[in-house]
Amino acid sequence: MAVKQSTLIKAAPWVLTITLFLIWEVICTGLKIPDYLMPAPSAIWVAGVEFAAPIMMHSTQTLFTTLAGFALAVVVGMLLGLAVGASPLVYKACYPLLVGFNSIPKVAFVPVLVVWFGIGTVPAILTAFLISFFPVVVNVATGLATLEPELEDVLRSLGAKRWDIMVKVGLPRSLPYFFASLKVAITLAFVGSVISETVASNLGIGYLMMSASSSMNMPLVFAGLIVIGVMGVVMYELFALLEKRLTGWAHRNPNAPG
Repeated sequence: MAVKQSTLIKAAPWVLTITLFLIWEVICTGLKIPDYLMPAPSAIWVAGVEFAAPIMMHSTQTLFTTLAGFALAVVVGMLLGLAVGASPLVYKACYPLLVGFNSIPKVAFVPVLVVWFGIGTVPAILTAFLISFFPVVVNVATGLATLEPELEDVLRSLGAKRWDIMVKVGLPRSLPYFFASLKVAITLAFVGSVISETVASNLGIGYLMMSASSSMNMPLVFAGLIVIGVMGVVMYELFALLEKRLTGWAHRNPNAPG
C-alpha cells in the first residue's frame, strides 16, 4: 500500500501536466483559436522542433546568466545574512534597507545597468543577482536569529564563545532555511535574467521571445516560455534533492513536498 501511494505521488505531477496540456490542445482546436492569439501545444511543439538550434543557443545563454547571477546572490546573500543574523544591531540597521530595496521593481534597474555596463550579459547577470539575493539573506539571518536563548545560555555556561555558537550550532541550524531560500532564489534568478534579456540584450530566451513576438510568431514565444519553465523546474528539483540529502535530519515526513 505504501509503495502504491509513493508511486502515485511521484506520478501525480506528470499526470496533471499532461492533462492540462491535453485540455489546452482541445480548447484551442475546438474553438479554432488562431495561433497568433493562443497557440495549441502541438503548434508550440512544431515551433520548438523547427527552431531547435536557436532555442538551444539562447537557452544556454539564459542558463549561464541565471547561474552566474544566482551564484553571486548565494555568496553575497550568505555573507550578509550571517552579518545580519549574528548581530541584533546589524539586524535592526540593515533590515529596513533590505526590505525597501527588495520592494523596488528590479526592471527599473535595467536601464541603469545598461548605462553602466552596456547591453549584453553583464546586466542580465546583475539583474538575476539583484532579484534573487534577498531570500538568501532573509532565510540565513532568520536561521541564526531564531536560535533559542536557552540553548545559547547553556552553551555559554559550558564555555562556548559567540563565534563557536554561531559556527557550530547557528550555521547547521540555519541550513534548512538556507536550502529553502536557494529553491526560491533560483526561480527568481530566471525571472531576473529574462527581464534583462527582453530589455537590454541580443542573446537569451528573453531576446528570442521579444524577436518572435515582434513577428507575431506566438508558438515560438510560448516555446521559449516552456523552456524557461522546464529549466526552472529542473534547477528547483536539483536544490530540493540537495536539501533532502544534506538536511534530512530536519524533515520528519519523507513524503513532505520539496
